[in-house]
Amino acid sequence: MIRRRIFTAGLASALAAPSISRGAAANTLKFIPQSDLTILDPIVNTIYTVRNHGYMVFDTLFGMDGQTRMQPQMLEGFTVEDDGKRWKLTLRDGLLWHDGEKVLARDCAASIARWSVRDGVGSLLKARTDEMKALDDKTIEIRLKKPFALLPYALGKISTPMCAMMPERFAKMDPFKAVPEMVGSGPFRFKADEWVSGARAVYTKNERYAPRQDISKGWTAGGKIVHFERVEWLTSPDDGTSASAMQAGEMDWWELPVADLLPLLKRSGKVRVEIKDRNGTLGLLKMNNLQPPFNNVAIRRALLGAVNQKDFMTAIVGDDPAMWRDKVGIFTPNTDMASDAGMEVLNSPRDLAKVKAMIKEAGHGGDPVVLLAPNEPHYRKAMADVAHAMLRSVGFNVDVQSMDWGTAVVRRENKQPMDKGGWGVLCTTANGLDMQTPTLHFLRTTGEKAWFGWTNSPRIEELRAEWVDAPDLPAQKRVAAEIQKQCWVDVPHLPLGIWYQPMAWQNTVDGIPDGFPLFWGARRV
Repeated sequence: MIRRRIFTAGLASALAAPSISRGAAANTLKFIPQSDLTILDPIVNTIYTVRNHGYMVFDTLFGMDGQTRMQPQMLEGFTVEDDGKRWKLTLRDGLLWHDGEKVLARDCAASIARWSVRDGVGSLLKARTDEMKALDDKTIEIRLKKPFALLPYALGKISTPMCAMMPERFAKMDPFKAVPEMVGSGPFRFKADEWVSGARAVYTKNERYAPRQDISKGWTAGGKIVHFERVEWLTSPDDGTSASAMQAGEMDWWELPVADLLPLLKRSGKVRVEIKDRNGTLGLLKMNNLQPPFNNVAIRRALLGAVNQKDFMTAIVGDDPAMWRDKVGIFTPNTDMASDAGMEVLNSPRDLAKVKAMIKEAGHGGDPVVLLAPNEPHYRKAMADVAHAMLRSVGFNVDVQSMDWGTAVVRRENKQPMDKGGWGVLCTTANGLDMQTPTLHFLRTTGEKAWFGWTNSPRIEELRAEWVDAPDLPAQKRVAAEIQKQCWVDVPHLPLGIWYQPMAWQNTVDGIPDGFPLFWGARRV
């Protein structure tokens, strides 16, 4: 691993944050997110930083507890009638938008409709919906063409994009364009006047928020009790600065500390370092299926033979085998849908000369391939470096374009040819919880309506719908195995392995949750 230089400059001073008193500082939590917050609407973008921001500002109809069970969150309750084809969802009392207006059923119906256009499981729900409407101010009715038992999961899942509830005036806007204001009903308010894109985001406690009366059940379920008056997200210029700020007590919580700095943090005696998300993080290599050369499925299939997952994983977290796994397929290891179906495409001996010949035979003429290479967070740069070496080893002329992650997020939506601002290859990630079933957006293969990369596979879409209707777990497993085998045919992405990322936080802060960063429950001790 490359040892990073440790800088001594304080993180907060670099951002010129507004000064606060010592008493106020005790009620302020300072957090280093995994990447810049440059986009605010959690519907229009799937990056985890936007999802985490979304849960600060917005609430959801259902919440997911620590055992991945769905619980009513904004709902008082629900009923299912007509053999599973009619759902009535009843809002609980006391729900207010941040502007003081009452949350109404028509707001939520419009929010579900907007979200369903962008989400993988939402698209399956949308296809089965006959009508969705507000019966009155508190009741949403969803009439289905056929039963959809996953409805609570769809509306409460914590994968991106979250089904965020927002006022009707925003929910009726184009789901492919960001809403202009952050008006939610969640436990925090977003301070637009203090937001510096790519540097600082500030949230204050929503005094009007009415949490559920039951205690927190983990993750996004149960009562969301806020103890800090203010939460500041401060983006660090580099990992060394983040480590110094944690050692000095200037920052409270670092989401993704880099592996080679973990011993330094542990030695301080002030900072806890622990893996809080045992679901892991999967690496994915996405190829632009709309433009040459990766619109040629034969070239995408050939690249399956070039992937060495160990190279990617050790570049991210080092040689400790407890921190990563290779030989990973489409679904998260050790979960119900994981299987060895067709895994010889990844696990057989690597023959790069053969892969190079296959790519040439498929018709690749050697034109430059644009690799979007984010230089932060650290794991994205590591994946890009390995992807660059892999692509060159099989004959690609790689145009590496380095940029910050926020710029890459915008660029990855560009569907134009590479000489007009488009791209060919980008490495990204999926939380292990998001790859446990085939319903989510990572496996949506509806061409230009799909996740970036825009794979078109009618067969995968047929199998995803079949999985939803599967009568039991054995049937689901059989369909999932067929989906994995079809992925080796259509190649929506290349799996790069899974790793387990620690968090770091001050001993003076308690209540750091399992899973991803959630800011209710945390308190100063």
